[in-house]
Amino acid sequence: MQKTLKTNSLHTFHIPVMGLAYTIDSPIRVAQYGISSVISIMDDELIEKMNAFYSKKFDLPYQEISQKISDYRAKRITSYLNTVDKIVTEKFENFKTELSESKAALENYITMLPNKSEIKKGLENFIQEGCIIKENIKNYLEKNLFPGEIDINIMTKVDKDNFDKKEQLPVEFNDAHAALRGFANSTLNSSVVLSAGMNPRLYSYFETFPDFFPNENSELKKKIILKVSDFRSAMIQGNFLAKKGLWVSEYRIESGLNCGGHAFATDGYLLGPILEEFKQKKENLIASAHELLCKALQQKNLPVPETPLELKITVQGGVGTAEEHEFLLDFYKTDSVGWGSPFLLVPEATSSDNDTRELLAKAKEEDLYLSHISPLGIPFNTVKGTTNELLREKRIHENKAGSSCPKKYLALSKQYDEKGICTASRKYQDIKLEELETEKENLSEREYAKKQNAITEKSCLCIGLANASLLENNIKIKGEAQGVVVCPGPNIAYFNRQYSLPEMVQHIYGYKSVLNNVRRPNMFVKELSLYLNYFKKEVQEAFESENVAQQKKLNNFKENLLSGIEYYRTLFASGNYFQKEKEAIQHELNQYKTELETLEIGVLT
Repeated sequence: MQKTLKTNSLHTFHIPVMGLAYTIDSPIRVAQYGISSVISIMDDELIEKMNAFYSKKFDLPYQEISQKISDYRAKRITSYLNTVDKIVTEKFENFKTELSESKAALENYITMLPNKSEIKKGLENFIQEGCIIKENIKNYLEKNLFPGEIDINIMTKVDKDNFDKKEQLPVEFNDAHAALRGFANSTLNSSVVLSAGMNPRLYSYFETFPDFFPNENSELKKKIILKVSDFRSAMIQGNFLAKKGLWVSEYRIESGLNCGGHAFATDGYLLGPILEEFKQKKENLIASAHELLCKALQQKNLPVPETPLELKITVQGGVGTAEEHEFLLDFYKTDSVGWGSPFLLVPEATSSDNDTRELLAKAKEEDLYLSHISPLGIPFNTVKGTTNELLREKRIHENKAGSSCPKKYLALSKQYDEKGICTASRKYQDIKLEELETEKENLSEREYAKKQNAITEKSCLCIGLANASLLENNIKIKGEAQGVVVCPGPNIAYFNRQYSLPEMVQHIYGYKSVLNNVRRPNMFVKELSLYLNYFKKEVQEAFESENVAQQKKLNNFKENLLSGIEYYRTLFASGNYFQKEKEAIQHELNQYKTELETLEIGVLT
């Protein structure tokens, strides 16, 4: 049966990718309700285990794909995505049947739909008329109900070269390239979310796969979503792809710091002003890309769309109330809002072990921090007290710092090995610690400790970010114990227990709050406070290292923050938004402005 290429618009939120494991099977859990979510496809070993697990659970044929098989990484990914596609299709058909046969199921489902949904109004009419005819409802559902998108995520920077013994394989066998091929060869009609910046070689590889080009009906079987932090980046990357005949169907704007996982801080540009620029310049983005796309498609002798293809603007990072959700949709005209970290406390939606969920439920503001544990060298949001942290500290204490590094997905440093080596590996850290010993005589005790910590604090994310799902499903974990790494955003501090899926969805749509009057700062103010703390640390580091060039950059950072504060002061003073907290917001904005203005940077010039 051929699938209809239709964009899901049932819900106004989506569940972004979280770690390697936390959303590895989210579509299987929530897609039947029309909720879109994103699977990470970076860990083919985890994917193979999940494929075996779910094939058995749903009685589907399964053939193991071992590392001895040619192109095993791409084939594992294709096979698992096809399995997920089959399961979601089956669960969705069963769910439609349940809705047409059970008034209670229908009423419960209606409570999970947004008030503005036309489908909700249509289903309510069946209830209100009091004449629920199975065939009528079934026909209505067939025409109007669609499963959530089964989207996938590729971190563009995680594109390690691979080798056959000592011979380097062609670039298409690099990790991100193989992951893209795995998705492209799958049965999914969905999107690939590209994060972590531009990778020209990977972007060019998209041209290999026909599904990414529009067909004669101007439809895309497979779409491209770019996760971006500002408008300039969106324009550059979108036009780069358009010149190849590739259309970006969605720009997914994420807060630079008020997010989970890797945090790509801007140069002081805040989320509100960034969204404002997208709102004002969206048509420029469309027009520029459409013109370049048409020229490229003509040169390739491919169908050329007469009008621009659909372009969505979505946002994620730190949203926590229905009012914030509605504001992002209504004021900035976004198409969907990503709710990530709160769903880590929803077992029906994400994959995790109970101990990790309990740790997150108890976490307070002071427990959540921006760490340097990622081998990528990018700041990484996490929480204190993870089992990975405890095991890492134990190994350091025993003079066995570092990981055995069995998966090597982040073995990207070629400083000591042409095949690549991970900075969290024992091999790398042993070398670095030996080098540090030769410098010891010339360093103060404080400088030595700081450099030593910078080496040993790196964590094995490949294992740590995958273990939670294996623990939940009682799948055996082999090798050296690494514990669990979890990557919530700061927003998780205000959600303090586990929730059912209906509870969280009803919270998002404002039917019933799960926060129970918890004191929580407005999402824009929270992001500003995170940037201010980040800025102060950067200023201190620039001062200690006497880095004049960095100080000039920080002056620009400061001006951008002050400009963002003025934007918010004007916005919240004039609009009818956040009435109950408006006075508190203005007070906090003024406080942060004063603190920022009195902060000196150029003391070394």
